[in-house]
Amino acid sequence: MVEALSPLLPLNDGNRMPQLGLGVYKTTDDEAADAVDSALRQGYRLVDTAAMYLNEAGVGEGVRRSGLPREEVFVTTKVWFTDNGYDSTLRSFSESLDRLGLDYVDLYLIHWPAPKNDLYVPTWQALRTIRDEGRARSIGVANFHPAHVSRLIDETGEAPAVNQVELHPWLPQRELRAFDADHGIVTQAWSPLARGQLLDDGPIAAIARKHGKSPAQIILRWHIQLGIAVIPKSVTPARIRQNIEVFDFELDDDDLAVIASLESGMRTGVDPDDRN
Repeated sequence: MVEALSPLLPLNDGNRMPQLGLGVYKTTDDEAADAVDSALRQGYRLVDTAAMYLNEAGVGEGVRRSGLPREEVFVTTKVWFTDNGYDSTLRSFSESLDRLGLDYVDLYLIHWPAPKNDLYVPTWQALRTIRDEGRARSIGVANFHPAHVSRLIDETGEAPAVNQVELHPWLPQRELRAFDADHGIVTQAWSPLARGQLLDDGPIAAIARKHGKSPAQIILRWHIQLGIAVIPKSVTPARIRQNIEVFDFELDDDDLAVIASLESGMRTGVDPDDRN
């Protein structure tokens, strides 16, 4: 078993989270079990799933199959926006925990605010209850704009530990990252490679050649150097291994300037205000 490779980021609740982990979006149960087992054996210690992914059972199986002690694996899952609301969130969480086959999760997230439904504040209250019961070690949100997070803080007095959002060189989320940092919130990136579309970008490829690395490694290293947590998805053992081999080199100022110039504001997913 390879030792843990990712550094740990401190969370505002006193816990710590691996900066780089495995995402399993659009992965079947069987694929997820194999990918999680492979990743954990190759030095990963964080796995990110969600109720909507329909692979929580596979993730739990992969964690058990790896043979690692439960306390060494950081497991994240999420409540889907159609289950937002206090009671429905409690029910959804219990179902997720049953599918995972775990006694607790390390991080539980509100998957989307769905602001037009106006249920994300009671959903946050449910997450606080789950955390206080010890069934989730940390709680946070995903796809929340600063205005959504501000409302949670204003109405409950508590900031999320993590805000997981679409984030990549085309969409670096500068204002959101600054807001999160001001409130002690770790920003975590989903779709860090822009669903693979950035891998064919000319400037990224040039930087990759310069460092003898793959385009994916360059982009993931960019996240790491900016202090962003990141969860690249793969089911291929060789690519899973490659994605975590980003701690043995550094991008220089010229590299970072080139990547900064790629910002376009383009999303590969839905704007959070439009998800209802």
